[in-house]
Amino acid sequence: MDDDSLLGTLFALLCIPALFAVPVWLIVVAFKLVSVALPGRRPDWRWDLLRWSARMTGSGAVILYVLGAGAVALSVHESSSGADSTPAHECRDDYRADHLVGQTASWLPLRFDCVLDDGGTYPSSPGYFWINTLVAVLGLSSIALVVANGYAAERRARAAAGEGER
Repeated sequence: MDDDSLLGTLFALLCIPALFAVPVWLIVVAFKLVSVALPGRRPDWRWDLLRWSARMTGSGAVILYVLGAGAVALSVHESSSGADSTPAHECRDDYRADHLVGQTASWLPLRFDCVLDDGGTYPSSPGYFWINTLVAVLGLSSIALVVANGYAAERRARAAAGEGER
């Protein structure tokens, strides 16, 4: 992967709006939690909260993935352009730095690995593991909430039609 890749440029550019989206996302989540805790909610607040939670966990996964992909794009760019760029700065701090021959990057899962002269690799940062884990947890939670919302809508429709539960 080189620093002129279209995907790397796209993620690097999307990283800037994602940085601004994080505090907005956190503020919106905080206000929603406060509004759920306060009295005076609508009668259908549970179903609204279920739909809202599915959207927010999905958007959280997308924001976090874009931030991680921007970090990978920045690492690729820094390691492939300019003087003193190879080996990558992320790989130099390790005791194996004298055996480095290059680096590899991946968009799915997000990672930036250091390549050793024996062909082995090691991660440049443990942060990518946590980003990938959180993206997977948020994404799967969003899918589970969408399924739960569909199930709840079906139950409400059957109850309204008079069938009830079986």
